[in-house]
Amino acid sequence: MSRLGTESAFEVLARARALEAQGREIIHLEIGEPDFETPAHIVEAGVKALQDGYTHYGPTPGLPELRQAVARNSREVRGIDTNWEQVVVTPGAKPIMFYVIMALAEAGVEVIYPNPGFPIYESMIEFCGAKAVPMRLLEDRAYHPDLTQLPGMVNERTRLLIVNSPENPCGSAFTADELETIANVVRSHPDMYVMSDEIYKDILYSGEHHSIAALPGMAERTIILDGFSKSYAMTGWRLGYGIMPEELVPHVSRLATNSVSCAASFSQIAGVAALDGPQDAVQEMAAEFGRRRRLIADGLASIPGINCPEPEGAFYAFPSIRDTGLSSADFEERAMQEAGVALLSGAAFGEFGEGYVRLSYANSQENISRALESLDAMVRGL
Repeated sequence: MSRLGTESAFEVLARARALEAQGREIIHLEIGEPDFETPAHIVEAGVKALQDGYTHYGPTPGLPELRQAVARNSREVRGIDTNWEQVVVTPGAKPIMFYVIMALAEAGVEVIYPNPGFPIYESMIEFCGAKAVPMRLLEDRAYHPDLTQLPGMVNERTRLLIVNSPENPCGSAFTADELETIANVVRSHPDMYVMSDEIYKDILYSGEHHSIAALPGMAERTIILDGFSKSYAMTGWRLGYGIMPEELVPHVSRLATNSVSCAASFSQIAGVAALDGPQDAVQEMAAEFGRRRRLIADGLASIPGINCPEPEGAFYAFPSIRDTGLSSADFEERAMQEAGVALLSGAAFGEFGEGYVRLSYANSQENISRALESLDAMVRGL
């Protein structure tokens, strides 16, 4: 248990709520949750599913209706000929991460993961006894890695490479050429898989989403992690899925049987409506995030001592605060106590996150503007 980490966003949220209970006003830029309502047609489908009796256990890998909808959607979005039996549905996307790492990582195995990156990657790798090998995302490359170093990081013990695009916490998104470079390395190591975390694929500010699974020879080497929380504002519905090589399906399903049994049936029917129904709400949400991105990027650039590459996707800014003279933890604490802004220390996202903080712009433009003003006043007063 000492090897198991956590996700600090919920801890910061709890501290912020405690201050609010004392009468303090806190602007929340810590939680990665869309501040939009689930689209009405999805809610209606969920309500109807409850009324129609979808209140019982379902098959562990998911209802066939949803697995088939996921396969159709993947063909449309990624251009991958996906067999619906390669889909495993879970209560949220995080279990896919948990199960895949548990299935592939153990003592004597190495797993490459992005750093700064989603903290559960490193947590689960180390929990399983494997060696976590960080692939550093570089500020001077707009948080893209130096892929010339990747071949030297891979050896006969490397079992899994994790990619996340668009990326949390940095907001970077891999180009097609970068994914091809990664794929070339993976193809030369027959025992190596890729877990491609694509949960933010619908929140891109230019170009189109690229999946490494769509490249020649990579579908059979890639586990795609995706879900409904970010694209459809369905965080509380707890619904995610993995698309994986057929040989992994029974192992991941067995882990699900031993832990969660299945995802809620009525949530799965709502998921079918999300994928097969109109996508206007998704596009409108992404457009609003784009407006907020411009607001937060410009605002951070005007604060002395702060530098922030412009996010390419997702809804996070990851500015360097080194020139303020504060550590990441100190900046997080002073932002909360002095500026009334809840944000996250970059160190919560790995060793290469020190000197940075993460701000989620899943909040109104008005609140973002107020937060930027408060942070500017705090930094100028140091």
